[in-house]
Order: sequence, then C-alpha cells, then structure tokens
Amino acid sequence: MNKSDLANSRVIIVSALICLNVWACQQKKILLHPEITTSVQVIDNEIYKVIDKGTKIEILANGFTWSEGPLWLPTLQKLIFTDVPENTIYSWDDKHGKQVYLKPSGYTIINPNGGTEGANGLILDHYGKLILCQHGNRSVARMDAPVNEPKPNFEYLAKAYKGKLFNSPNDICLSRSGDMYFTDPPYGLPKQDNDPIKELPFNGIYLMKKNGTLILIDSSLTKPNGIALSKDEKYMIVANSDEKNAIWVKYMLDDDKNITSKSVFADMTHLVPKQKGLPDGLKIHKKGYIFATGPGGVLIFHPDGRHLGTINTGQATANCAFDEDEKYLYMTAHKYLMRIKIK
Repeated sequence: MNKSDLANSRVIIVSALICLNVWACQQKKILLHPEITTSVQVIDNEIYKVIDKGTKIEILANGFTWSEGPLWLPTLQKLIFTDVPENTIYSWDDKHGKQVYLKPSGYTIINPNGGTEGANGLILDHYGKLILCQHGNRSVARMDAPVNEPKPNFEYLAKAYKGKLFNSPNDICLSRSGDMYFTDPPYGLPKQDNDPIKELPFNGIYLMKKNGTLILIDSSLTKPNGIALSKDEKYMIVANSDEKNAIWVKYMLDDDKNITSKSVFADMTHLVPKQKGLPDGLKIHKKGYIFATGPGGVLIFHPDGRHLGTINTGQATANCAFDEDEKYLYMTAHKYLMRIKIK
C-alpha cells in the first residue's frame, strides 16, 4: 500500500467513525426516554411529500412544566422556546443543548390578583427584534435588547383594547408588511373565563397594524389559540382550543388583509376523548401543508383540509416551528422538546 492509499484509507476510517458517532448520538436522543411512545400515523400517502417513511422523532430535552412558543433564531443557529408557568425562555442547539435564555420572560408587572405565567408565543419582527406574547403582563411586548444579548427589558406594543386589559396574549404571526395578528384567550388568568380580573367579555383575535392601530377581527371563538398566515398571505388559520369544539378556522383575506370569509378548516373534536392535546400552535410549510398541534401530537393537513396523518408525540403538544430551511420541525410537547426531520 503506497502513501496515497494509506492516506485515503485513513480518511475513509475517520469518516466512518464520524458517521457512526452521529448515528449513535441520534439513537441516544431517540432512546433517551424509552417510556415515551412516538410514531408517525399515516392516513394519506401524500404525507410522504413532507416526511420520509421510517423517520423517527428525536427527544432533545426535557424537564419543563409546559413548553411552548418555539422559534428558530437564524443569526444564532439555535431554537428558543418558552416554559410558560416557569416564566422562562430556554434555548437549544446541538452543541450546548438546553440553556436558560431569558428569565423572567413575561411576568414582570406584579399583580397579586393576576396570573404569574411568562411568555408564550414568540416571533421576530422585520428588524430581528424578539416579540413576545406575555401571559402575566397581559401584553404583546418587544424585548429591548438584541437576541444575542437577551435581557428582561420590554417595550409594550399592546396592552388593552378600548381601555380594557387583554386576557393573556397567546400566539402571534407577522405579515410581510410588518402587521401582526395575535390571539387573546384567557389561559393566563388564574380562573380563566371566570376570573374576576378578566375585563373583556370575549376572547379575541386582533390585527395590530405596523403603525400601532389595533383592530378586533373576531370575537366569536371560545378559545382562540395558535395562529398562522399562509405564505401568499391569502388566508390565515386559527386554532380553537375548546374540547367541545376542537376546530381550526380559516379566514380568507383580501389584498389589504381584510377578512372576506370565514369557515371551519378542520374539526377534530371526535379525537379529544381518545388523544392527548387540543388545537394549539401551528405553522404552514413552504409547500402549503399545515402542521398543527392538536389531539395526538402534530396533525398534518393538506391545504384543502384533508388530514394526511399525525406525528404522534405521546404528549399534549403545544406548538411547533421549522428551522430556517425547513429541514426540521421542532415540537414543544408538555415537558419535552422534540424534533423530526422534514423533506
């Protein structure tokens, strides 16, 4: 064997060891919690356009009270997500694993009669600033610090509608123009709809214009929760986390983002007695498929409303988010953070 062959052999051996190590790490993530049963339920083979056959769910971290609000930070190449009852935002990446990112996250305005929960849904605005739906503060806020140097300093963008405090802003999405849509269910109030400090007689969906104008766009849903805009911004989907009416509602939008019609996109009320979870956070894939947390885990819908299958997490699953290239779907599932590879 000459020197060139020897060098090539060494490269092959090193490459094989690296691949084996990566595989072993992946298996460790998958098998770390053998008490959890996860799977991908296939109802329609079209699901294979976004998930390969045999793809496994990875468990990345645990120990949370109620994980929520996953958001990929492209400049830092890491995920951040909230633990709502613990008033904390965590970060996760392959190198460092789970770390505290921000604490407190959403309960800084002390009210002895109010809820003490932290941030829930998160987005980045067009300037790369972190926007938070804050349960305890009953506000939509902007973190007054760069995302690479997080600090619990907040600028409040919206706290009330017509002089009445919000219930507890929950989830939020951003339009290309910079307008924001958000939901305001009562989950951050100690007694929810029956709490004496609840000031609004409804649980609303709002449009906050870039100039600060606040518009109530729907007050009819009992528990509006997750919210997402389609990539072309021609429609919006909102989850209703009501065990008696576990639906997703589709709002058609005109060029000025006014609602032109409203319809039930999907109804999974029949699954509630059989599966953990309710309609909650959702994201819309670049191919148009809707990844929506709900009974069983993350339900995958065709844009026409067909249920293609479910990523069964084995947990009540609150929210999900893609990374910047949509190679992975990250899922906040009760006390766990999980992910699955996406096509």
